[in-house]
Amino acid sequence: MKNITITSDSQDSSLKIVELNKPELKNAFNPEMISEITEAFKQLSQDKSVRAVILKGAGTAFCAGADLNWMKSMVDFSFEQNIKDSEKLWEMFEAIAFCEAPVIGLVHGAAFGGALGLIAACDYVVADEATKYCFSEVRLGLSPAVISSFILRKCADAHVRPYMLNAEVFDSVAAQRMGLVHIIKNTTDGLTEARKFSALGAEATRETKKLLNNIEKSKSEKSWAEQKKLTTTVISERRMSKEGQERLKGFLNKSK
Repeated sequence: MKNITITSDSQDSSLKIVELNKPELKNAFNPEMISEITEAFKQLSQDKSVRAVILKGAGTAFCAGADLNWMKSMVDFSFEQNIKDSEKLWEMFEAIAFCEAPVIGLVHGAAFGGALGLIAACDYVVADEATKYCFSEVRLGLSPAVISSFILRKCADAHVRPYMLNAEVFDSVAAQRMGLVHIIKNTTDGLTEARKFSALGAEATRETKKLLNNIEKSKSEKSWAEQKKLTTTVISERRMSKEGQERLKGFLNKSK
């Protein structure tokens, strides 16, 4: 896999580390990375020897969201192409959220746009104090649609709604208050937190995660499948809207 690396913790091989490995792009994801992340978590979920999975980013940032080159290609997508593309994005977050092993996110530098979906899909998140976060989609005429189901599984609507609507940058303290982040500390020490899972019953931990996921699904007013259809439709419509097209093109031209 060229966009991510999968390794074992040096002290405990049952702890697997999935690292986003495009530091020159601040680990912004594209279709290839999305596919690799999805496949990696599906495989790790099936491996009963894995006690926990650590998700982190190489370089100076956890993840900057969508890759600019991917965003350029979206501008000319048909509605059907947008739906298919958005469903793959959903499936990546779902593979992380429903991985049978606990997933620990180590977040540093920056987490913008879709990166917040990655964080929300994790079970336990350790973040550097200096990390910056932003639901940046509305700046681009888009919507944090696909990630919203995963965000709202973890966070109260009242805590995240203002940031989704105003696209303001916020810090780790605010992220912890809304429930995205659990512990604020230097992520170089994050493995210490992850290694706590080594002392737990592997089967019990997996079964507990499965139980919690099933309870959460059963509480949803809309079925999980309906949420997938709703959110992928909204983002596809926004990408093709006049405002979305104008703002995306303006952002991409500015980024040059």
